[in-house]
Amino acid sequence: MNAQSNAQSNAQSNARSHTQGNTESDAQASAQDSVQQPLVLAQHVSISYGKKRAVDDVSFTIPRGRIVGLLGHNGAGKTTLMKAMVGLAKPEGQLSVLGLNPVQDRVALLQSACYIPDVAILPRWARVEDLVSILSGIHPKFSAERARALLKRTSVGLSDKVKSLSKGMVVQAHLALIAAIDAKLMILDEPTLGLDVLSRKAFYEMLIDEWCDGERSVLISTHQVEEIETLLSDVLMLNEGKLVLSISLQDMDKRFVALSHDAAVADQMAAAHPLLRYRTGPGPGGNAAIFDGEPPAAVQALGQRVRPSLVDLFVALTRKPELDRTHF
Repeated sequence: MNAQSNAQSNAQSNARSHTQGNTESDAQASAQDSVQQPLVLAQHVSISYGKKRAVDDVSFTIPRGRIVGLLGHNGAGKTTLMKAMVGLAKPEGQLSVLGLNPVQDRVALLQSACYIPDVAILPRWARVEDLVSILSGIHPKFSAERARALLKRTSVGLSDKVKSLSKGMVVQAHLALIAAIDAKLMILDEPTLGLDVLSRKAFYEMLIDEWCDGERSVLISTHQVEEIETLLSDVLMLNEGKLVLSISLQDMDKRFVALSHDAAVADQMAAAHPLLRYRTGPGPGGNAAIFDGEPPAAVQALGQRVRPSLVDLFVALTRKPELDRTHF
C-alpha cells in the first residue's frame, strides 16, 4: 500500500513539474514573440475618400526602437495614413498597431500610443499646470512628475497661460506633456511646422533625449528632411498614395549609389539611366547622379562615389513621371 502511495505521489509531482515547466516555457515564448512583434504592421492598406484613393495598397512594418520618417509631398497620403493608425480613418486591408485594431480598439490603443496632429492645439484659457492636472485625471499612464521635469527643459513655466506662449513654446509644452505618457509609439504629423530653426532644434533634442529609449518608436511626418535625416533609423516615402520606398537608412546607403562627376561626362552618365541627375555645387565638377543599385564599372569610373542625401533620393523617387528626372 505504501509503495502504491509513493508511486502515485511521485507521478503527481512529476506531472506538476512538467506542467509548471510547460507553463514557464509558454510564458517565455509569449514574451519573446511580444518583443519580436512589430509595433505597426500594415499589409495592403488602402484608404479612400469617396472616389479619391488617398492611400493605395501600402505594406510596411515599424519595429521597436525605431525613428521613422514619413516623407511625401502635400497630398501624398501621409496625414491620412497617420489618422488610420490611431483609428481616425477606416482602412481596407490589415492594419495592426501595438497588436490592436485601431478602429475597433481605439480606447485601448490610445493608452499606449500618442498622436500629435498637424493642427494640434492646446486650450488657450488654461495654465500649463492646469493641463498637467487634467491629463493626470484622464490618462492612466500620464506622469505629472515627469511632465514637470520635462517642462523644466523648456522656457515654459507651469503658471504660464497657453494664450501667452509663442508658437514654439506651445509646441515644446505639447511635447513635454505627451512625452510624460508611458507609451510605446509616438506619431507626429508635421510637429515643427512654422517654427524657427532654434525651436525645431529644441523640439527634436527633447524628443531624442527624453523619449526615445531603444524600445519605443516614433513616426515623424515632415518636410524638413535635411534637419531630421541624422535622427532617423528608417524612412517611408509616399508618392500619390503609393509607398515608393520602405527602408532603413543603413540599407539605403548600401542600395543607392551617387556618383559626382564633371560636366564633360554628363551625357555618358545620362545614358546609364540614373534615377536623378542634379547639381551639387558651382563649376564643371558640381554634378552628380543617383543610381538604384551598383552601376556598371565603366560608369563608376566616370565619377567619384558619394553618399546620396535623403533629400535628393526623395526628389528622385517622388517627382512626377512626366518630368525629366534631372534638375540642373
